[in-house]
Amino acid sequence: MTPSPQDDPKTLVSTDWLAKHLRDPDLRVLDASWYLPAQNRDAKAEYAAAHIPGARFFDIDEISDQRSDLPHMAPPSEKFISRLRAMGVGDGHQVVVYDGSGLFSAARVWWTFRLMGKTDVAVLDGGFPKWQAEGREIEDMPPVIRDRHITVSRQNHLVKDVTQVAHAAKLAEAEILDARPAARFRGEAPEPRPGLRGGHIPGSRNIPAAEVLNPDGTMKSPAGLKALFEAAGVDLKKPAITTCGSGVTAAILSLALERIGHRNHALYDGSWAEWGMYDDLRVATGP
Repeated sequence: MTPSPQDDPKTLVSTDWLAKHLRDPDLRVLDASWYLPAQNRDAKAEYAAAHIPGARFFDIDEISDQRSDLPHMAPPSEKFISRLRAMGVGDGHQVVVYDGSGLFSAARVWWTFRLMGKTDVAVLDGGFPKWQAEGREIEDMPPVIRDRHITVSRQNHLVKDVTQVAHAAKLAEAEILDARPAARFRGEAPEPRPGLRGGHIPGSRNIPAAEVLNPDGTMKSPAGLKALFEAAGVDLKKPAITTCGSGVTAAILSLALERIGHRNHALYDGSWAEWGMYDDLRVATGP
């Protein structure tokens, strides 16, 4: 079992890496599965039926700012602390996050940890489908939880609000990268959330989240990712703001940027769920 040369405990690790470190006392594994309503999947029920040994379930909808009308906005620091302590995840832990799609919602939790100043966190490349396909160990038992102190230091530069994004779009001072499928970006396919306009933030570029992945759900190599961004016309010398439908798949682009060494990026947390709702915000359609 040879760990991939791409293994990086701060961004992305292989199933081989996780299998090798699964019994490490300071490793914590999180199942961050989350699905769109149309997928008709129950993330909690699937976790209860089968998960990587020792994994805790991270509920993206619950561990969020529920004072907001927007879906699963980043949680206040106090809520993040209380939920992570209750999961037995804290200071000194190496965290590995996975999901049931391969690489979909896990990146959102990776980004949330980074927002809270926790950098010893990686996404499992290929996620639970790859782990299962390789015949690796799974269980249906809840983990034994021991409380662990956790300190956070919120990194506000990693998140943008609608005013900041509108300013950046108007002045073209950042590359705005939209992870939604091309038909939604162009305004040709309806949004999954009712009441939203179709189209995209003027000046933004479309890099559908699926395009940063290989057919097996793993992320493309850093060289492949760099080529993808450049082919989309992205100026990698400029700051980047990632966006999508509701801030979940945007984090896949954030992870991809981190993988190629582009450190100056932030995520638009409200994403299209917010921008598409307000008639006074300009919308572009087409490619």
